[in-house]
Amino acid sequence: MVILETIDLRKTYGKGETAVNALNGINLKIENGEFTAIVGSSGSGKSTLLHMLGGLDRPTSGKVFVDGKDIFSLDDEELTVFRRRKTGFVFQSYNLVPVLSVYENIVLPIQLDGGRIDRKYMDEVIDTLGLGSKLNSFPNQLSGGQQQRVAIARALGAKPAIILADEPTGNLDSRTSQDVLGLLKISGERFSQTIVMITHNEEIAQTADRIIRIEDGRVVGGDGLC
Repeated sequence: MVILETIDLRKTYGKGETAVNALNGINLKIENGEFTAIVGSSGSGKSTLLHMLGGLDRPTSGKVFVDGKDIFSLDDEELTVFRRRKTGFVFQSYNLVPVLSVYENIVLPIQLDGGRIDRKYMDEVIDTLGLGSKLNSFPNQLSGGQQQRVAIARALGAKPAIILADEPTGNLDSRTSQDVLGLLKISGERFSQTIVMITHNEEIAQTADRIIRIEDGRVVGGDGLC
């Protein structure tokens, strides 16, 4: 079943001679449960695409369907709620709240949405990511790899259907990168989530089930064409 689909997706920044076409008609489909890597050089449009898939930015034209829903038919408030409930984000910079403990960071999205914390599920996520001994620590007391594990736990915590990861290993050494990728893949499989990961690293991309290549805002390779 297709959970993510884009139709002629375009994004232009600026106007006239200074206009930059970040996306030039992206058409792709991602199946439920897939681990997909989107690769491309710097400036290829891959991060812009990820932001569109997650509803963080609106396209100039085209459509994005998440689980059959045209997300840009929603107003800003509806989109915020839909995004919070359907999608988990893992960023290269972690984006943890420094004054909150590890546990407080993990459950923050659930609390912001007024939801109930599923303790059994949360314990399983924490155990899978090896964070049990760090729940009362603060982000500045953690290594980069540990902070990224917290970011993954936070993304998984609200049970989103989709995890979007933007260069999740960009600030990590090679060994920690492999550990984090392994945990991300295991988590996705264990909790039945679709993962879309942006990376410029070919070796890291090979850990995914499928690779989509983007250059100059277009799908140019891999098996992402539809």
